[in-house]
Amino acid sequence: MRTALPPTTVVLHNDDVNSMGHVIISLLESVPELEPDRAVEVMLTAHEHGQADVITCPLERAELYRDRLVQHNLLATIRR
Repeated sequence: MRTALPPTTVVLHNDDVNSMGHVIISLLESVPELEPDRAVEVMLTAHEHGQADVITCPLERAELYRDRLVQHNLLATIRR
């Protein structure tokens, strides 16, 4: 019997390297569920508060999204 994995949150961390536009585009390309308004909100929250929750989803998908964000040179982690 398979047990469901607990939800996992992808967290975007602010950096002083990437432009706001790059962050928004990277979020939209990396996390298909995100709407443009949500991508802007995530970017602004990370910019103002140092980090922002991007999405909460199963672990395997969270790892995929984190890896995609990292490939765009963004700092992203997973919180369980």
